[in-house]
Amino acid sequence: MNRSSVAPSGEERLRLLSSVCAGLSDIEVLEYALDQAVADLHALGGMIHWAGPVGSREPRLVTASGLPPAVQEAWGGTRDVIVGVLRDGTPACVPVSRSGLDGARPGTVAAVPLRGPGQPFGVLSVLCDGAAEPAGKQQEFLRSLAGWLARRLARTGADSGTKGQWWPERCADSGLRKALKAVKIGSWDWNIRTGDLYWDEPALTMLGIDPATAPHHIDTWSNIVHPKDLPRVMAATEEAIRTRALYEVEYRACRPDGTTGWMHARGRLVLDERGEPVRMVGTVWDTTESRVARESAGRALRDMSDAFLAVDRDGRIMFVNLVAERLLGSGDLNGRVLWEVASARTAELQAMCRQVAAERVPASFDMRWPSDGRWYHVRLVPVPDGLTLYLADVTDKRIQDEQREAAAQAAAERAVQIQELTRALGDAVTLRDVMQVIAEQVLPPFGAAGLTVLTREGDHLHVVESIGAPTDLLGEFQNRAALVPSAYADVLRSHVPVFITSTAERPAPGAGRTAGSRLDSWAILPLRVPGQPMGYCVISFDRPHQFTSEERTLLTALSGLIAQALARARMYDVEHTRAQELQRHLLPRALPSLPGLTAAARYLPGGTVAVGGDWYDIIPLSADRVALVIGDVMGHGLTEAVTMGRLRTAVRTLADLELPPAELLAHLNDLVSDLGDDFYVTCLYAVYDPTSGECALVSAGHPPPALVCPDGTVRVLDVTPDPPLGAAAPPLSTHELRVPEDSLLVFYTDGLIESSTRDIDSGLAELTQLLTGLRSGLSDSDLDRLCESVTEAMLPTRKQIPDDAALLIARTHRLAAEDVASWALPDNPIAAREAREHVRDQLSAWHLDDLVMTTELVASELVGNVIRHAKGPLRLRLLRSRTLICEVADGSLTTPRIRRASETDEGGRGLQLVAALSQRWGTRFTADGKCIWAEQALPSSQVA
Repeated sequence: MNRSSVAPSGEERLRLLSSVCAGLSDIEVLEYALDQAVADLHALGGMIHWAGPVGSREPRLVTASGLPPAVQEAWGGTRDVIVGVLRDGTPACVPVSRSGLDGARPGTVAAVPLRGPGQPFGVLSVLCDGAAEPAGKQQEFLRSLAGWLARRLARTGADSGTKGQWWPERCADSGLRKALKAVKIGSWDWNIRTGDLYWDEPALTMLGIDPATAPHHIDTWSNIVHPKDLPRVMAATEEAIRTRALYEVEYRACRPDGTTGWMHARGRLVLDERGEPVRMVGTVWDTTESRVARESAGRALRDMSDAFLAVDRDGRIMFVNLVAERLLGSGDLNGRVLWEVASARTAELQAMCRQVAAERVPASFDMRWPSDGRWYHVRLVPVPDGLTLYLADVTDKRIQDEQREAAAQAAAERAVQIQELTRALGDAVTLRDVMQVIAEQVLPPFGAAGLTVLTREGDHLHVVESIGAPTDLLGEFQNRAALVPSAYADVLRSHVPVFITSTAERPAPGAGRTAGSRLDSWAILPLRVPGQPMGYCVISFDRPHQFTSEERTLLTALSGLIAQALARARMYDVEHTRAQELQRHLLPRALPSLPGLTAAARYLPGGTVAVGGDWYDIIPLSADRVALVIGDVMGHGLTEAVTMGRLRTAVRTLADLELPPAELLAHLNDLVSDLGDDFYVTCLYAVYDPTSGECALVSAGHPPPALVCPDGTVRVLDVTPDPPLGAAAPPLSTHELRVPEDSLLVFYTDGLIESSTRDIDSGLAELTQLLTGLRSGLSDSDLDRLCESVTEAMLPTRKQIPDDAALLIARTHRLAAEDVASWALPDNPIAAREAREHVRDQLSAWHLDDLVMTTELVASELVGNVIRHAKGPLRLRLLRSRTLICEVADGSLTTPRIRRASETDEGGRGLQLVAALSQRWGTRFTADGKCIWAEQALPSSQVA
């Protein structure tokens, strides 16, 4: 047999050895390494000897392989080779021979030392057949194996790893057991130089040594140390002597009576005057019971379902159980830094281990393990020598928790969705609003495509609203007989919803008519409201939909909310229509376009009521003068709207009496006071005269108007308001100003500029900024667009304004100077003749010859009436506008009245004649008297 042939290389063999020996005890490592050496050299056998304690006379056999040790030592010189290598510390290959009946048989002993920090602590030897030395590679492997084995044993200190109970139980009446129960600890004294060893009686009792066998030698103790513990015990002894350190070791003692027990020995060195060790003294005690308990705990840790490992202060692995081994991977894990192991290389784990080691406070955290991607709950517990780590696989728990959280989140979202839907349906006021809410918040979560609401009216169905439903299906639904056998009729009769998952269950309405309108699934939900027509809601899907039990429950619950909202919306729509009709009748249907001004207006009701107490008006007065009115009855609603209508009528009536603004509001104040103490009204009344540009204003608690001049500048008029109507005390203050031609007068109520988020000053500033820069020459349509843009800017959310808002914008005009003629008349009878002459001349100049005769007669009668019944000064004025206006002013405050004249009366027919010749006539009071006026229609050729 050629011993030089080696299959795998030495390095490969050592790597394999490191992998296989991971987790083995020291004695198991020795046995396995020896088997490898015998196999590699194709030897007959091999042995490993251990150096005895200092003072010992011979090496101790630890383990053997192949031939029995006695047979191997039968080759002459084998033991001498072992003793020499142990003494000199150098490898040796020495020929040996064995004598027998068949003659001498040659052999070769190859021995290498197992080196420690000082002297060799053991020898590995193999017995080869034949006189030839092993090949160089074989000797090199043998030396490498010895070096690896020495390094491996240098990390000793762990338990032998033997599982189970390897010592036989003593009998119950054993005298030694009784002694062990009584004795707790023993002592010993070892003379290192002579090898003599002394035990006291408790120690001898624990070790099972008969005191009669004294004196005792160190070999006596070596013989009772379990062979598998002997290597590390000897190593610990030599290490203590070499380093002068405290000696401590735990080992199994094989007692002479055949029992085995665990002993824990601790000792210290006694040095001579030169500092050399001469004695070691110490104590020994039985740790069998505690060892059994620890091993039981160790087995529990090793076999526990969670991963457990222990690391020292530097993070080097000291212990791993089976689950941790699988988690960290195969290989020799002992002594490796935990976070340098490939399967555990994470910065998070390293940082947490260092933190707990520094702070000495337990910590827990979850992390995803790099090797398998699963989640583990890691608990770090500091211990005196380092840390212990418990890793529990929580992946399934996390998945379950995530599922529970997802379910709870889904339930919470559904609750929030229902709350939001309830709130949104509560805010929806019209049918269209309700349908929009359903389309936005009900259809998308269910993946529905369409929504149709139908009500039963008599024996037929009526489509109330629809979103996303095909038009041909709506035609089929409309006016359909309600009780024709169908799923819909079933819902009407039973009030139980019907869920159709596909057309295979029932043919869809309109199936086969239009491919684009085919329904694949639909839900028919009953709508039940006491006192309202019965109906149902159809939610349609454009693809098959399997309704889960949760969806069915939710849709059924939602149908009740939808029914209530639709019922409220229908009632609101009816009331809203009535309110809008009332509001249209109470406010001007259209503003007149007058020679003195053109105007546009906007009214926005506040809250959810379509009517309120804000109003505006344009009232034509005599001589092309115009009254502008804007007011606000406190509050909004039907009562305020009715009050507003009464006040608007009163204002128009009082304006027809040509009362001055302050007097008019004084009468209006009396009217409001009669309504009760709960009514207050703000009002702004202005009269604009286009012949002079003068404007007189009176404000009863109302915001001041704004004036936009032709150059685009804006001025909020400094009008100090009196108290609101109902609280005012006449006389009220009148404010007069001259308005430039083609200016804008802007009247508004406080709802336009004031709200809970904006005070009145900020609102005025914002309105002023919007109006700044407007130029003259705006057309009627421009004014209308201006009103719209101002309300949009000031009230962007029109449906949510808390108070009514009204806006009135008027563009002022002036009568041309050539259209106005005025003369002073004498206060005597010739005034009538002069008046007729002025009329003839002026109408001829205006090409109104057709009106000369009637106008002369009207002017003559009016002047004659003044001469007879009033006093001067007397003045005549003609105005050419859309009508011909003739005015006669005097200094009297008496009001002319038409009276019925008898056939014999010589007078009293003048005003009757004026009324007959004029379209209308009247009297107004001025600052220094009164003015009687009459209007005549212009010839068609003269009308602008």
